[in-house]
Amino acid sequence: MTDLTRAQDLLATTILADGHNDLPWALRLKAGPNPVEAVAGVDLTVPQPTLHTDFPKLAEGKLGLQFWSVYVPCQFEGDSAVTAVLEQIEVVHQLAERYPDRLRLVTTADEAEAAFADGRIASLLGAEGGHSIAESLGVLRILRRLGVRYMTLTHNFNTTWADSGTDKPEHNGLTEFGRDVVREMNRIGMLVDLSHVAPSTMRTALEVSSAPVIFSHSSCRAVNDHPRNIPDDVLAQLPGNGGVAMVTFVPAFISAAVTEWDNQLEAAMKAAGQEFLNLGERGRFAESWDGPPKPTATVEDVVAHIEHAREIAGIDHIGLGGDYDGVGALPDGLEDVSKYPVLIAALMERGWSDEDCAKLAGRNTLRVLREVDAKQ
Repeated sequence: MTDLTRAQDLLATTILADGHNDLPWALRLKAGPNPVEAVAGVDLTVPQPTLHTDFPKLAEGKLGLQFWSVYVPCQFEGDSAVTAVLEQIEVVHQLAERYPDRLRLVTTADEAEAAFADGRIASLLGAEGGHSIAESLGVLRILRRLGVRYMTLTHNFNTTWADSGTDKPEHNGLTEFGRDVVREMNRIGMLVDLSHVAPSTMRTALEVSSAPVIFSHSSCRAVNDHPRNIPDDVLAQLPGNGGVAMVTFVPAFISAAVTEWDNQLEAAMKAAGQEFLNLGERGRFAESWDGPPKPTATVEDVVAHIEHAREIAGIDHIGLGGDYDGVGALPDGLEDVSKYPVLIAALMERGWSDEDCAKLAGRNTLRVLREVDAKQ
C-alpha cells in the first residue's frame, strides 16, 4: 500500500477538519454582495478552474469538516462591517440550502460527526476580523446565535481594542474592552481565534481566556519569520491552554523565499504610494508589477511547519487551516482542496503514525470544540 492510499483510507474514516476557507468571499467577488446571487452564480458541482474549492475537489480531498470564513475586509467599518458579515453568514446558509446533499450546517462536534457519518461536509462558520462586531458585545452575541463558532480578533489592521500582527502596535495587545471580548467569547462558547493578531495580543488573550483558543490559519515563526506566524513561546503555552494551532499553507507565511518576494512587493507599493495591507490594492499592483517572478512554496515547506509545531506544542495541539480561496496560489502539490491526502501521505512517509495523522487531521479540532462547549 502506498502512503497516498494509506492517507486516503485514513481520511475515509477520520474527520479531516480545515480551520479556514474563504470560498464565501470568493463567491462575493464573482457575483456581488447579494448572497442569493453570489451562490447561484457558480455551480460548485462541476470543476471550477478559477476556484480552489468545488465539490469534485472536496470529494477527492476527503474533507469532512470546514470552518467557512465569513470574512470582512478592514475597509468595512462600523455598521457597514456588521452588514457585510451578516451577508457573508447568509452566503454560507445559502450554500447549505443549495447543496443539502453535500453540506450540512452544524455547530457542535457531535453534529459534525453525525454529518460526516451521513456523507456530508460538516460546515461551521468563522468570522475573520473583530472589526465586524463594531465594538458591540451585542453584535458578538448575535453572531454566535447565527452559528458563528470562532472570531479572529483582528485581520490585517488593528481594531480599536486589539493589535494585529501586521499593523503598528497601539494597545499592548488587548485593551480592557478587548479582554471583555475574550471573556464574553468564552461565556457564549465562541472560539477565540488568534491568527492575524500580534504576539502581545496572543499572550494577553491566553492569559485572559478560560477556554482553549485556536489559530485558524497560522504557521511557525521559528521556521519562517513572518508576522502572521506563531512564536515558539506562544506555541509552548497551548498544552496548558488546551488549544490548537492550525498550520496554514499560505506561501508567504511558510516560505522564506516567498516572504522576501512579498517584502520587495511591499517596498514597491510603498514607493508608489499604495497600501500593502489592502489586499485588493495588493492584488492589482502585483498583476502589473515588473518585479522578479514570484517563487513557489512546496509541500515540504508545510511539513516543516507542522513538524515544528508538533515539536513545540505537542501532537495534541496542532491542526490544519489551508486558507484556500483566500490567496492567489498555494504550494506546489497543495494547489487546491483535493490535495489534503498528499500532505497526510508526506507525513506518513516521514514516519507519522495513523493515530498522529488523525489527531492533526481533525481529532484535535473536535476536542477543542467539545471543551469550549463544556465550559459554557
